[in-house]
Amino acid sequence: MEIWQQKPDLEKINEFNKNTLVEHLNIEVIGFTTDSLIGTMPVDHTTHQPFGLLHGGASVVLAETLGSIASNLCLDNKTHYAVGLDINANHIRSVKEGLVKGVSTIIHKGRTTHIWEIKIYNDREDLICISRLTMAIVERR
Repeated sequence: MEIWQQKPDLEKINEFNKNTLVEHLNIEVIGFTTDSLIGTMPVDHTTHQPFGLLHGGASVVLAETLGSIASNLCLDNKTHYAVGLDINANHIRSVKEGLVKGVSTIIHKGRTTHIWEIKIYNDREDLICISRLTMAIVERR
């Protein structure tokens, strides 16, 4: 079932993220399905931790970025907006280089909260991180 209040416009989404942490980490939203948003992030010096592996915090930034954008696309932005309330992540496998892909899928779309599951994969489609994000839905005043 289609969840989008507004059809995702990938060009507008990526333009909106200019001059933010999202741009700094080279996160790009690349696609969507009826119930998920998909994005990528390079694994390089900007996303490494000191041992040369993908920083867990960078994975969390990718997860929250995708879930946050997706939640806001599910809303009438004239009356409501979504903000992060809680996030957790389990880091399953390390990555040294390449491109990771995140897939944010809706689990719960309520009146006051949205819950997203974000799976992050390496270039070989191995699961490297799984995250759960709760978004608070706020009424504009």
